[in-house]
This record gives sequence, C-alpha cells and structure tokens, in this order.
Amino acid sequence: MKKIGVEKGLSTIADYLNTQGYSTEILSEDLKSNVGKYQNYDAIVTADYNTDMMGFSDTSSKVPVINASGMTQEEVKNMLQQKIAKE
Repeated sequence: MKKIGVEKGLSTIADYLNTQGYSTEILSEDLKSNVGKYQNYDAIVTADYNTDMMGFSDTSSKVPVINASGMTQEEVKNMLQQKIAKE
C-alpha cells in the first residue's frame, strides 16, 4: 500500500485516497516541520499554502509532491499514479 502525506486542510482528499487503497497521514500546515518525515512517504499532496507565487516550495524532497490546488480528488489520484509509477 502506498503511503501518502497530505497537507492539513486537505482531509477530503485524504479520505478519498484512503477509499482508493492509499494509506494517508495528515501533515501539519508548516511543511518545513515535516521534512524529516518525507522519506517515509511515496508522495506528498499539498495545497497552495506553502508555495510562492512562482509555484515553488522552499522545502525540497526527492519524494514526488503534488500541488492539489484547483484539482479534483480524481485528478489528484491520477497524478499520484503517474508520479509514483515513474519511480
């Protein structure tokens, strides 16, 4: 089962991903405080909360990061499948 870190505030997406066979964990709003946990996830789902106007986050990770802003739950799941399959 793929483990996905989901930013606080995206609980509906986390709930949906759980029904689709993913294991999810809610991350705090301050993603910097979660950096040590990133290696435990297959992917991270965030919102716009922690990205600047150019779309970049100042937290780097080798784990795929999906910005769910403006996406449906199904679109997030499809993006996860694409990103995780590339690894």
